[in-house]
Amino acid sequence: MFIPNYIYYEKEIENYELGKQLLNQYKDVPKIIIDNHNNIEELRKKSNSEFINLKRNLIIGIRKTHKFVPNHKVSDFLVPYTSSGCTAMCLYCYLVCNYNKCSYLRLFVNREEMLDKIIKVANNSEQDLTFEIGSNSDLILENTITGNLDWTIKKFNETSKGYLTFPTKFDMVDSICKIDQKGKIIVRMSVNPEIIINKIEFGTSRLKNRIEAINKLKNAGYKVGILIAPVVFIENWRTEYENLIKNLKENLSEEVKKDVFFEVIFMTYSYVHRMINNEAFPNAVNLFKPELMTGRGRGKYMYKPSIKKEGEDFFLDKLKKYFPENKIIYIV
Repeated sequence: MFIPNYIYYEKEIENYELGKQLLNQYKDVPKIIIDNHNNIEELRKKSNSEFINLKRNLIIGIRKTHKFVPNHKVSDFLVPYTSSGCTAMCLYCYLVCNYNKCSYLRLFVNREEMLDKIIKVANNSEQDLTFEIGSNSDLILENTITGNLDWTIKKFNETSKGYLTFPTKFDMVDSICKIDQKGKIIVRMSVNPEIIINKIEFGTSRLKNRIEAINKLKNAGYKVGILIAPVVFIENWRTEYENLIKNLKENLSEEVKKDVFFEVIFMTYSYVHRMINNEAFPNAVNLFKPELMTGRGRGKYMYKPSIKKEGEDFFLDKLKKYFPENKIIYIV
């Protein structure tokens, strides 16, 4: 379990069961009461070089935004849920939109309110809807602190309709593997070549452990998918990614290989990432490659269309070669 240096919390969390649990769980950690989890002035004043220390904080509050955003990839809606941010430090993380607001892990204790809305929407729909509950955080990681994912799966079992899905880069799945989730939960494991995990995805699970977790989840009855994400065009990327796909072919269980699906997402980057990484991780890999990238709105970068097309063709070819019967949901 993550042990923070400091906890910043809204006093109102004391009115919630989970809030009381977390305050007791971390009774020996120094605490600071705040007015708003979304605007902590003391942290906003920190410099980019303090990014790693910022990640050692834990913020606990009440989520006030519950807007469902339509999505047409692997879910019908992106849903704000029980956490935002992460304790890991992936150099490309899209959650780091504003380092002193989005970098650290924020937990939200009003889980009943959030899940009740999902269940209501699911039950009132004429068709089975799928809700993406992990687009703002990593729920497998969060679960090691709050137990929220165990709680969510058990509660969602009581519904008559709908599915929940989330991605993860972590392998701590044993607790949810003990739960009969009745085929209502879709877990999507994010993978990358080991060199990228080691040098770019700081604080996440090793590739071998992620593959083992996929096999465990499938054996426990979960629907599973694999995100090759984000694709980073490092030197020798073709060799690295083909070896990754071969590794999956060789080490995924036969049950997984029967119906696992794939998503492929190319890395996007930003000026904010560049500034943080330059100061907080001066010896790390430089992900900004102007010869490969082009602008994508103010202060944002993406791979040039020609580079991306080369990548799309590569992944279509290699996934069809090693997983000819499995569905590729999208490549973006």
